[in-house]
Amino acid sequence: MGNWVVIAEYYSDVYRTEFIRRGLETKDQALEALRAALHTYVPSKNIVEKRRRVYRFADEETYLVVIKGKLTEWECTLRIAELVSDSTDPAVAKRSQMDDGAAGAADGPQDRIPPGY
Repeated sequence: MGNWVVIAEYYSDVYRTEFIRRGLETKDQALEALRAALHTYVPSKNIVEKRRRVYRFADEETYLVVIKGKLTEWECTLRIAELVSDSTDPAVAKRSQMDDGAAGAADGPQDRIPPGY
């Protein structure tokens, strides 16, 4: 079972990542939610939108949204991501699991629960 999300990444005093949608089952669902958010996503900053421009990256899974307000211009990146331990690709899911410290950091992305929890 996949666990896909749509996220917004932007800089506002500090670098931030905001989850727009969580718990999507498939990559296609995540892409659909991503495309829907391109023209409806509103930043948590108070900005009065005068114009919105959307740029597509070559992978077609990442977009740059530029919102021109009355006084400022605001930019964010919208993209999709998959929780690696829930990947429908068995090789990715298997590599994501820690095996008593046998897997090194260079072996790929890993989910883990810290000792004591």
